[in-house]
Amino acid sequence: MRADRLVSLVLLLRRRGRLTADTLARELEVSTRTVLRDIEALSAAGVPVYAERGRHGGFALLPGFRTELTGLNHDEALALLTAGSGRGEQAFGLGSALASAMRKVVDALPEGHRATANDAVQRFLVEPETDLLSRRLAAEKVPDAVVTEVRRAVLAGHRLRLHYAATGQSPKWRTVDPIGLVTVRDRGYLLATRSGADRTYRLSRISAAEALPEPARRPSRVDLDRVWRERAARFLSDGHITVLVRVAPERREDLLDTALAVRAEAPDADGWLRLEATFQDSRHAEWALWQLSTDAEALAPRSLRDSLRDRAAAVAARYGDGDRTGA
Repeated sequence: MRADRLVSLVLLLRRRGRLTADTLARELEVSTRTVLRDIEALSAAGVPVYAERGRHGGFALLPGFRTELTGLNHDEALALLTAGSGRGEQAFGLGSALASAMRKVVDALPEGHRATANDAVQRFLVEPETDLLSRRLAAEKVPDAVVTEVRRAVLAGHRLRLHYAATGQSPKWRTVDPIGLVTVRDRGYLLATRSGADRTYRLSRISAAEALPEPARRPSRVDLDRVWRERAARFLSDGHITVLVRVAPERREDLLDTALAVRAEAPDADGWLRLEATFQDSRHAEWALWQLSTDAEALAPRSLRDSLRDRAAAVAARYGDGDRTGA
Protein backbone atom coordinates (compact mmCIF):
# COMPACT_ATOMS: atom_id res chain seq x y z
CA MET A 1 0.00 0.00 0.00
CA ARG A 2 1.20 3.50 -0.80
CA ALA A 3 0.50 4.81 2.72
CA ASP A 4 2.85 2.22 4.22
CA ARG A 5 5.50 3.06 1.63
CA LEU A 6 5.30 6.77 2.44
CA VAL A 7 5.73 6.01 6.14
CA SER A 8 8.74 3.81 5.34
CA LEU A 9 10.24 6.57 3.22
CA VAL A 10 9.99 9.08 6.08
CA LEU A 11 11.48 6.55 8.53
CA LEU A 12 14.41 5.89 6.23
CA LEU A 13 15.20 9.59 5.90
CA ARG A 14 14.79 10.17 9.61
CA ARG A 15 17.02 7.26 10.57
CA ARG A 16 19.76 7.54 7.94
CA GLY A 17 19.74 11.17 6.90
CA ARG A 18 20.33 12.22 3.30
CA LEU A 19 19.63 9.46 0.75
CA THR A 20 19.60 9.46 -3.04
CA ALA A 21 16.50 8.55 -5.03
CA ASP A 22 18.25 5.38 -6.25
CA THR A 23 19.02 4.27 -2.69
CA LEU A 24 15.44 4.90 -1.59
CA ALA A 25 14.16 2.97 -4.60
CA ARG A 26 16.31 -0.06 -3.69
CA GLU A 27 15.24 0.04 -0.04
CA LEU A 28 11.54 0.34 -0.87
CA GLU A 29 11.70 -2.06 -3.86
CA VAL A 30 10.10 0.43 -6.27
CA SER A 31 11.28 2.49 -9.24
CA THR A 32 13.12 5.80 -8.95
CA ARG A 33 10.16 7.50 -10.63
CA THR A 34 7.85 6.18 -7.89
CA VAL A 35 10.19 7.58 -5.22
CA LEU A 36 10.12 11.02 -6.85
CA ARG A 37 6.31 10.94 -6.94
CA ASP A 38 6.24 9.92 -3.27
CA ILE A 39 8.59 12.79 -2.36
CA GLU A 40 6.23 15.22 -4.09
CA ALA A 41 3.25 13.74 -2.22
CA LEU A 42 5.04 14.11 1.13
CA SER A 43 5.95 17.72 0.39
CA ALA A 44 2.36 18.50 -0.59
CA ALA A 45 1.21 16.97 2.71
CA GLY A 46 3.51 19.27 4.69
CA VAL A 47 6.36 16.86 5.43
CA PRO A 48 9.55 18.97 5.20
CA VAL A 49 11.50 16.94 2.63
CA TYR A 50 14.08 18.91 0.67
CA ALA A 51 16.48 18.04 -2.13
CA GLU A 52 20.19 18.79 -2.24
CA ARG A 53 21.84 18.95 -5.67
CA GLY A 54 25.34 17.92 -6.62
CA ARG A 55 27.58 14.88 -6.40
CA HIS A 56 26.72 14.12 -2.77
CA GLY A 57 23.13 15.29 -3.00
CA GLY A 58 19.91 13.52 -2.24
CA PHE A 59 16.75 13.93 -0.19
CA ALA A 60 16.60 14.75 3.51
CA LEU A 61 14.23 15.95 6.23
CA LEU A 62 14.61 19.27 7.98
CA PRO A 63 16.56 18.78 11.24
CA GLY A 64 14.37 18.11 14.26
CA PHE A 65 11.36 16.95 12.27
CA ARG A 66 9.36 14.33 14.16
CA THR A 67 5.78 13.12 13.99
CA GLU A 68 3.77 10.17 15.21
CA LEU A 69 3.57 7.50 12.55
CA THR A 70 1.15 4.65 11.99
CA GLY A 71 1.65 1.31 13.73
CA LEU A 72 2.42 -2.05 12.23
CA ASN A 73 0.14 -3.39 9.53
CA HIS A 74 -0.93 -7.06 9.35
CA ASP A 75 1.94 -8.31 7.17
CA GLU A 76 4.54 -6.40 9.20
CA ALA A 77 3.31 -7.89 12.47
CA LEU A 78 3.21 -11.34 10.87
CA ALA A 79 6.75 -10.88 9.55
CA LEU A 80 8.05 -9.96 13.00
CA LEU A 81 6.37 -12.97 14.61
CA THR A 82 7.64 -15.25 11.85
CA ALA A 83 11.19 -13.91 12.08
CA GLY A 84 11.11 -14.23 15.85
CA SER A 85 10.09 -17.87 15.66
CA GLY A 86 12.77 -18.63 13.05
CA ARG A 87 10.29 -19.71 10.35
CA GLY A 88 11.66 -17.80 7.38
CA GLU A 89 10.00 -14.57 6.33
CA GLN A 90 11.76 -14.74 2.95
CA ALA A 91 10.26 -18.11 2.04
CA PHE A 92 6.75 -16.80 2.67
CA GLY A 93 7.18 -13.52 0.76
CA LEU A 94 7.34 -11.35 3.88
CA GLY A 95 10.86 -9.96 3.48
CA SER A 96 9.83 -6.40 2.53
CA ALA A 97 7.17 -6.36 5.27
CA LEU A 98 9.79 -7.38 7.82
CA ALA A 99 12.13 -4.60 6.67
CA SER A 100 9.32 -2.05 6.97
CA ALA A 101 8.33 -3.33 10.42
CA MET A 102 11.89 -3.21 11.70
CA ARG A 103 12.25 0.41 10.54
CA LYS A 104 9.19 1.27 12.63
CA VAL A 105 10.47 -0.62 15.63
CA VAL A 106 13.87 1.09 15.48
CA ASP A 107 12.23 4.49 15.05
CA ALA A 108 10.13 3.92 18.18
CA LEU A 109 13.22 3.36 20.36
CA PRO A 110 14.57 6.21 22.51
CA GLU A 111 17.52 8.00 20.88
CA GLY A 112 20.18 6.37 23.10
CA HIS A 113 18.72 2.89 22.69
CA ARG A 114 18.44 3.38 18.93
CA ALA A 115 22.18 3.94 18.61
CA THR A 116 22.88 0.88 20.77
CA ALA A 117 20.52 -1.27 18.69
CA ASN A 118 22.07 -0.11 15.43
CA ASP A 119 25.54 -0.99 16.75
CA ALA A 120 24.35 -4.38 17.99
CA VAL A 121 22.89 -5.28 14.59
CA GLN A 122 26.34 -4.86 13.05
CA ARG A 123 27.66 -7.60 15.35
CA PHE A 124 25.36 -10.34 14.00
CA LEU A 125 25.34 -12.04 10.60
CA VAL A 126 22.46 -14.43 9.96
CA GLU A 127 22.40 -16.85 6.99
CA PRO A 128 25.12 -15.35 4.72
CA GLU A 129 25.06 -16.23 1.03
CA THR A 130 28.13 -18.48 1.29
CA ASP A 131 29.41 -20.94 3.88
CA LEU A 132 32.97 -21.36 5.21
CA LEU A 133 33.94 -23.33 2.08
CA SER A 134 32.78 -20.44 -0.15
CA ARG A 135 29.89 -22.51 -1.51
CA ARG A 136 27.01 -20.33 -2.52
CA LEU A 137 23.82 -21.11 -0.62
CA ALA A 138 21.04 -20.43 -3.09
CA ALA A 139 17.51 -20.19 -1.71
CA GLU A 140 14.67 -21.39 -3.90
CA LYS A 141 12.85 -18.69 -5.84
CA VAL A 142 9.07 -18.54 -5.65
CA PRO A 143 7.13 -15.92 -7.66
CA ASP A 144 5.69 -13.18 -5.43
CA ALA A 145 2.20 -13.65 -6.90
CA VAL A 146 2.26 -17.36 -6.03
CA VAL A 147 3.46 -17.00 -2.45
CA THR A 148 1.03 -14.13 -1.83
CA GLU A 149 -1.98 -16.18 -2.97
CA VAL A 150 -0.85 -19.27 -1.05
CA ARG A 151 -0.27 -17.24 2.11
CA ARG A 152 -3.63 -15.51 1.72
CA ALA A 153 -5.47 -18.83 1.44
CA VAL A 154 -3.63 -20.32 4.44
CA LEU A 155 -4.38 -17.35 6.69
CA ALA A 156 -7.96 -16.82 5.52
CA GLY A 157 -8.80 -20.53 5.69
CA HIS A 158 -9.90 -20.72 2.05
CA ARG A 159 -9.47 -23.50 -0.49
CA LEU A 160 -6.65 -23.11 -2.99
CA ARG A 161 -6.11 -23.97 -6.66
CA LEU A 162 -2.54 -24.85 -7.57
CA HIS A 163 -0.77 -25.37 -10.87
CA TYR A 164 1.77 -27.84 -9.53
CA ALA A 165 4.50 -29.98 -11.11
CA ALA A 166 5.25 -33.11 -9.09
CA THR A 167 8.67 -34.72 -9.54
CA GLY A 168 8.99 -36.12 -13.07
CA GLN A 169 5.46 -35.05 -14.06
CA SER A 170 3.88 -32.27 -16.10
CA PRO A 171 2.17 -29.44 -14.17
CA LYS A 172 -1.50 -30.05 -13.32
CA TRP A 173 -4.22 -28.01 -11.67
CA ARG A 174 -5.45 -29.33 -8.35
CA THR A 175 -7.66 -27.94 -5.56
CA VAL A 176 -6.43 -28.38 -1.99
CA ASP A 177 -7.34 -27.46 1.57
CA PRO A 178 -4.32 -25.59 2.99
CA ILE A 179 -3.18 -26.29 6.55
CA GLY A 180 0.02 -24.30 6.96
CA LEU A 181 3.39 -23.21 5.59
CA VAL A 182 6.78 -24.62 6.60
CA THR A 183 10.30 -23.59 5.62
CA VAL A 184 13.26 -25.97 6.00
CA ARG A 185 16.80 -24.99 4.94
CA ASP A 186 15.43 -22.20 2.71
CA ARG A 187 12.88 -24.49 1.06
CA GLY A 188 9.22 -23.61 1.50
CA TYR A 189 6.44 -26.19 1.72
CA LEU A 190 2.65 -26.02 1.80
CA LEU A 191 1.00 -28.61 4.02
CA ALA A 192 -2.50 -29.37 2.80
CA THR A 193 -5.07 -32.09 2.25
CA ARG A 194 -6.60 -33.11 -1.06
CA SER A 195 -9.82 -35.08 -1.05
CA GLY A 196 -9.09 -35.81 2.61
CA ALA A 197 -5.58 -37.21 2.00
CA ASP A 198 -2.43 -35.55 3.36
CA ARG A 199 -0.37 -33.70 0.76
CA THR A 200 2.89 -31.72 0.94
CA TYR A 201 3.71 -29.30 -1.89
CA ARG A 202 7.07 -27.66 -2.57
CA LEU A 203 6.44 -23.93 -3.14
CA SER A 204 9.09 -23.69 -5.87
CA ARG A 205 7.12 -26.21 -7.96
CA ILE A 206 3.94 -24.11 -7.92
CA SER A 207 3.73 -22.02 -11.11
CA ALA A 208 0.34 -20.42 -10.34
CA ALA A 209 -2.05 -20.24 -7.41
CA GLU A 210 -5.56 -18.91 -6.77
CA ALA A 211 -7.26 -18.54 -3.40
CA LEU A 212 -10.91 -19.62 -3.77
CA PRO A 213 -13.89 -18.07 -1.94
CA GLU A 214 -15.13 -21.28 -0.30
CA PRO A 215 -13.76 -22.19 3.15
CA ALA A 216 -11.12 -24.89 3.49
CA ARG A 217 -12.05 -28.21 5.08
CA ARG A 218 -9.59 -28.21 7.97
CA PRO A 219 -9.53 -28.14 11.81
CA SER A 220 -9.84 -24.73 13.43
CA ARG A 221 -6.54 -25.27 15.29
CA VAL A 222 -3.38 -27.10 14.25
CA ASP A 223 -0.08 -28.17 15.80
CA LEU A 224 2.04 -27.52 12.72
CA ASP A 225 5.24 -28.83 14.31
CA ARG A 226 3.57 -32.17 15.09
CA VAL A 227 2.02 -32.41 11.61
CA TRP A 228 5.40 -31.74 9.99
CA ARG A 229 7.16 -34.37 12.15
CA GLU A 230 4.53 -36.98 11.27
CA ARG A 231 4.73 -36.26 7.55
CA ALA A 232 8.52 -36.23 7.61
CA ALA A 233 8.56 -39.61 9.36
CA ARG A 234 6.20 -41.10 6.75
CA PHE A 235 8.30 -39.65 3.92
CA LEU A 236 11.54 -41.08 5.31
CA SER A 237 10.03 -44.54 5.81
CA ASP A 238 8.47 -44.72 2.32
CA GLY A 239 10.96 -46.85 0.37
CA HIS A 240 14.07 -45.03 1.59
CA ILE A 241 17.23 -46.55 3.03
CA THR A 242 18.82 -45.72 6.39
CA VAL A 243 22.62 -45.99 6.54
CA LEU A 244 24.97 -46.09 9.53
CA VAL A 245 28.06 -44.19 8.44
CA ARG A 246 31.30 -42.82 9.90
CA VAL A 247 32.52 -39.53 8.45
CA ALA A 248 35.45 -37.19 9.02
CA PRO A 249 34.24 -34.02 10.79
CA GLU A 250 35.41 -31.75 7.96
CA ARG A 251 33.20 -33.65 5.49
CA ARG A 252 30.07 -33.68 7.67
CA GLU A 253 28.37 -30.86 5.74
CA ASP A 254 29.10 -32.58 2.43
CA LEU A 255 27.27 -35.66 3.69
CA LEU A 256 24.34 -33.56 4.96
CA ASP A 257 24.06 -31.87 1.55
CA THR A 258 23.39 -35.21 -0.16
CA ALA A 259 21.39 -37.10 2.49
CA LEU A 260 17.63 -36.70 2.80
CA ALA A 261 17.90 -36.53 6.58
CA VAL A 262 20.11 -37.36 9.55
CA ARG A 263 18.25 -39.15 12.35
CA ALA A 264 21.09 -39.55 14.85
CA GLU A 265 24.63 -38.27 15.32
CA ALA A 266 27.36 -38.98 17.88
CA PRO A 267 31.16 -38.64 18.10
CA ASP A 268 33.21 -41.79 17.52
CA ALA A 269 36.24 -42.82 19.59
CA ASP A 270 38.79 -41.60 17.00
CA GLY A 271 37.25 -38.14 16.57
CA TRP A 272 35.14 -39.03 13.55
CA LEU A 273 31.35 -38.74 13.61
CA ARG A 274 28.90 -41.64 13.53
CA LEU A 275 25.62 -40.77 11.81
CA GLU A 276 22.37 -42.47 10.93
CA ALA A 277 21.51 -40.95 7.54
CA THR A 278 18.57 -41.54 5.21
CA PHE A 279 18.91 -41.69 1.40
CA GLN A 280 16.42 -42.17 -1.42
CA ASP A 281 17.61 -45.72 -2.17
CA SER A 282 20.76 -47.85 -2.19
CA ARG A 283 22.04 -46.28 -5.44
CA HIS A 284 21.70 -42.79 -3.95
CA ALA A 285 23.52 -43.89 -0.79
CA GLU A 286 26.35 -45.52 -2.76
CA TRP A 287 26.78 -42.45 -4.96
CA ALA A 288 26.79 -40.03 -1.98
CA LEU A 289 29.37 -42.00 0.02
CA TRP A 290 31.56 -42.57 -3.03
CA GLN A 291 31.89 -38.77 -3.38
CA LEU A 292 33.46 -38.65 0.09
CA SER A 293 36.19 -41.18 -0.84
CA THR A 294 38.18 -42.31 2.24
CA ASP A 295 36.65 -39.57 4.41
CA ALA A 296 33.58 -41.75 5.03
CA GLU A 297 32.88 -45.39 5.82
CA ALA A 298 29.54 -47.16 5.52
CA LEU A 299 29.01 -49.48 8.49
CA ALA A 300 25.54 -50.78 7.63
CA PRO A 301 23.73 -52.19 5.77
CA ARG A 302 26.20 -54.87 4.69
CA SER A 303 24.97 -54.72 1.09
CA LEU A 304 26.09 -51.08 0.83
CA ARG A 305 29.56 -51.93 2.21
CA ASP A 306 29.85 -54.73 -0.35
CA SER A 307 28.81 -52.43 -3.22
CA LEU A 308 31.35 -49.77 -2.26
CA ARG A 309 34.09 -52.44 -1.83
CA ASP A 310 33.34 -53.91 -5.26
CA ARG A 311 33.38 -50.47 -6.86
CA ALA A 312 36.71 -49.60 -5.21
CA ALA A 313 38.17 -52.94 -6.32
CA ALA A 314 37.08 -52.30 -9.90
CA VAL A 315 38.69 -48.86 -9.88
CA ALA A 316 41.89 -50.28 -8.36
CA ALA A 317 41.98 -52.97 -11.04
CA ARG A 318 41.50 -50.39 -13.76
CA TYR A 319 44.50 -48.38 -12.59
CA GLY A 320 46.63 -51.24 -11.30
CA ASP A 321 48.26 -52.44 -14.53
CA GLY A 322 50.84 -49.67 -14.95
CA ASP A 323 51.13 -46.92 -17.55
CA ARG A 324 48.78 -47.39 -20.52
CA THR A 325 49.63 -44.13 -22.33
CA GLY A 326 52.08 -45.98 -24.58
CA ALA A 327 55.02 -43.90 -23.37
